[in-house]
Amino acid sequence: MRAWALSEWSLLPLRLFLGVTFVYAGLNKMANPNFFLASSPTSIQAQLAGAARVSPIHSLLHPLVPHAVAIGWLIAYGELAVGLGTLAGLKTRVAAGGGALLSLSLFLTVSFHASPYFTGADIAFLFAWLPLVIAGGGTRWSLDALIARLAAQRSGVELTPLVVLPFASVQAMCGHYDEGSCRARGAGPCGDEVCPVLLAPPAVDDATAKVIDRRAVVLGSTAVALAAGAAVATGASTASLGHLEASATAKAHATSTTTVVPTTTVPGSGGASGVLIGPGRSVPVGSAATFTVASSGDPGLVVHLAEKEFVAYDAVCPHMGCTVAYSPSAGLIACPCHGSQFAVLTGQVIQGPAPHGLTPLDVVEAADGDLYLR
Repeated sequence: MRAWALSEWSLLPLRLFLGVTFVYAGLNKMANPNFFLASSPTSIQAQLAGAARVSPIHSLLHPLVPHAVAIGWLIAYGELAVGLGTLAGLKTRVAAGGGALLSLSLFLTVSFHASPYFTGADIAFLFAWLPLVIAGGGTRWSLDALIARLAAQRSGVELTPLVVLPFASVQAMCGHYDEGSCRARGAGPCGDEVCPVLLAPPAVDDATAKVIDRRAVVLGSTAVALAAGAAVATGASTASLGHLEASATAKAHATSTTTVVPTTTVPGSGGASGVLIGPGRSVPVGSAATFTVASSGDPGLVVHLAEKEFVAYDAVCPHMGCTVAYSPSAGLIACPCHGSQFAVLTGQVIQGPAPHGLTPLDVVEAADGDLYLR
């Protein structure tokens, strides 16, 4: 009996965890301008391009890469909407279905190749959403339950909650119970026809039920509209604050990574030849620059270690295809998606989950200071 009485509360911790997590995930994306900045290695463009190379649904992802920013906003607002709906218990099954769909899409695009499979969070989130899809969010701390009660009350119907009673209490309250039979029913089995304890509440006629349903739809739609407006306003203000903070940070700290655009294969006027990447002076000592590897279309990363000393790598992380970046403060190359770290001098793995190191590229500096990829 106690387990049955507590069952209404059983899904509440899961609702709170999933709701808070998805609200945070959506706001975190909105507050981070780099998430929508194509030149950033942590951007949605970089992540989508990386997923398009390794995902099992890569053929579906390639056409989406040019629309990465719109997809990024769709994901961010989708996570925020799912999180708010789950927290409030508003259209819980719909919110949980959206959360499961987002988790499935992230599993197929980002963490499909995680090994062992249980090290990827997306598959765990997918299955965590399923109980809410199947059973709903319950009636505790739930706007859905509140809306149902209000709709019934406005129609003159009182929704009485279920109360758990041990059968011994039923026996004590029922004056007709006699060793398994009911004296009021001629020694027949117990039933709710005459029993004051088991008496069923009066049935609601079809017309009243339709009125209750219509009122519930109106109230629910109003609540959804208000929640959507709050989500849009919250997202816009969060994005604005994120851009203001990023602008202030950019003014206070000069960036350590530049982007150079390679040209066609030409003989170098300074004695080198290959694909001209750009002037070496645009990459100060201790900083890095990104470029596109002409032969593969992959992003490349060149690091200026010391005077006249450069190293370069294919910047595609061998784990999941995200674009790695150089961290001057840590003195290493890191993957922003799953935390793999690589040695700057060799490109070898320092910390997984990347299965092997970065692919080295042959970059030389000509006498005139230009960098060439050979």
